[in-house]
Amino acid sequence: MALKKLSIIIPAYNEGRTIHLILDKVKAVSLLNDITKEVIIVNDCSTDNTEQAIESYISSNPELNIQYFKHDINKGKGAAIHTGIQKATGEYLVVQDADLEYDPEEYNDLLKPIIRGFADVVFGSRFMGGNPHRVLFFWHTIGNKFLTTLSNMYSNLNLTDMETCYKMFNTQMIQSLSLQEKRFGFEPEVTAKISRIPNVRIYEVGISYYGRTYAEGKKIGWKDGFRAIYCILKYGLFKAK
Repeated sequence: MALKKLSIIIPAYNEGRTIHLILDKVKAVSLLNDITKEVIIVNDCSTDNTEQAIESYISSNPELNIQYFKHDINKGKGAAIHTGIQKATGEYLVVQDADLEYDPEEYNDLLKPIIRGFADVVFGSRFMGGNPHRVLFFWHTIGNKFLTTLSNMYSNLNLTDMETCYKMFNTQMIQSLSLQEKRFGFEPEVTAKISRIPNVRIYEVGISYYGRTYAEGKKIGWKDGFRAIYCILKYGLFKAK
């Protein structure tokens, strides 16, 4: 299948301070093979000026194909991603956080195995080395690696970073899944379910990571870690639909 358009899903909750910066980065990226960009922003009922910032950006940058949707109540990051997946019209899609932790310049790194005909899904790993990685929380890193190992045990994959935001999917494949998790449980659920698609080809490439501290707006916490374990067991061990 020829890849002509990439859908970029941006879930946003109280990102009014940075949403224009990440959109500038997405706009600046020139994708390989003249692939076009479809930007799908899903505002998960933000309580700050996120909506005004998005609307202002859209009016000032009509050349960027931005589709804007919003939830009337806060449902969670996973729910915002679900909405974006449903609305995507590109042959492939990728999830992009609205903060500045991940660099859109690396879309092309994720695209290469797909364009070359090797991959249906590409994970961007923060732990493969060779790319800038902000030094932050030791236990957070240990937690990520533990969750990845636990996930791998049940998916029979050898991923190094299951919890990464950067996952690029064949759109038809991910739209065929029944996804349930509304918050950060999206990552282990989608990993478990995508791994069970017959003959799926999953690749991993190294990416940079410009992490935020909690003072800078990072939202994931220890409760989400326990939810991730629950989701790994639910969708991995017990193979819940």
